This record gives sequence, structure tokens and C-alpha cells, in this order.
Amino acid sequence: MFDRIRDFFRRRLRPNPVAGRAASAKGPRDAGGAVPERIVVGLGNPGPEYARTRHNAGFLVVERLAERQGAAWSEDAALEARVARVSLRGGETLLLEPQTYMNRSGRSVEAALERWPTLDAERDLVVVYDDLDLPTGRIRLRPSGGAGGHRGMGDIQAVLDTKAIPRLRFGIGHPGRDGPPVVDYVLGPFPEAEEPILEDALERAADALEAIADGGFASAMGAFNART
Repeated sequence: MFDRIRDFFRRRLRPNPVAGRAASAKGPRDAGGAVPERIVVGLGNPGPEYARTRHNAGFLVVERLAERQGAAWSEDAALEARVARVSLRGGETLLLEPQTYMNRSGRSVEAALERWPTLDAERDLVVVYDDLDLPTGRIRLRPSGGAGGHRGMGDIQAVLDTKAIPRLRFGIGHPGRDGPPVVDYVLGPFPEAEEPILEDALERAADALEAIADGGFASAMGAFNART
């Protein structure tokens, strides 16, 4: 399914809106910050044309958590990402939105883990992304597994050379045989009729991320997978 999305972005790929690592003369803005306890990566595509589209559900979730915590976003050129820091019960969490376009998300994640080498991808990382195989608004926490055809998650797994990456899958539904092509569906906005479902799901997803920081991934998985 996501093969067509990959090809779509290969055709349309533009220069990164955040300068590459070598292009930053001033260095990353977040470089002086303390080592975070964990990194939560929200996946999406940069640019206003993709805002609030189904494929940007990962961005929407981490932005909801940042808004809830009153955190400010900044650009980190070295990570090719937007970042925000939030203080949760389990310590400080770095929220990261790769600005590389979906299919190259692994670059940003790898750079963050290289900056803070004490962090472990299989323990201290959570990736949030959209999932066609879950009904709209359903969330699922999983400690490991395949990418399910998602090119952003697949790229992260390939770059880090592991499938044991904790993730929050955010359901966006499936267009079905009679619906629009998958690439058009995922790059389209959530319809107005689904806004109440979307808002409730964003709140629950933010709750789940806070619960991970508070009591650990296994505890949050038991609580939130049972509720949705």
C-alpha cells in the first residue's frame, strides 16, 4: 500500500525545510540541553499542505502533548527536526518531528541517538505514526514488530537495524476497495465528521505517552490497549 506513497514522495521530494547537519554554522539550538529520559518521535511530512492530514497523525499527537505541557517548538538543524522538551513524571522527554519527509525519518532519529548515546532505541524511544489497519481513532501500543508497510517506521527500523522499537499506532481507517486510492486517502485531511473522533483520540494518545513516562511502556500498553 505504502509503495505508492514512497514513489509519490520520491517524485515530489524537495530540499529539506530544515537545513542539513553540515549547513548549520551556529549548531543545533537544543545541543546544550540535558540528556532526555526518552525521545518520542511523531512521524509526518513538513509543510502546511500536509497539516492535519491522516498521514501526519504522528505530528498531531506529539503537538497535542506539547500543547498540553505548554512546551515551545524550535528547529534543530543538526537533527533535521523540530523539537520540544516536556517535563513528565518520569523525567524530561524530547518530542521530535523529523523534517526529512516521511520516507527518510530514520536520519533524524539516528542523529538524536548519536547525540545522546546513553539512550537505547529499544528502551528509550517511542515512535508515533498513522496506521491504515486500525479504525479511525483507535490507538495501539506495541513494544516491537514490523512496520506494517509504513515507510516512515520502516526507514527508522532499517537505519537503526532493529524491529524492537516501541511504538504508538494511531488508526486512520482504510478507504476500502470503493474508496479513493490509498495515497490520496492518507494525504487527505480528516473529514469534518471525524473531527470529534480525532480530538478524542489525540487526547487519549497524549494520555498514553504521559502514562509511558509515569509507569513504563508495559503498564501503559495494558491500560490503553484494553480501553480502545
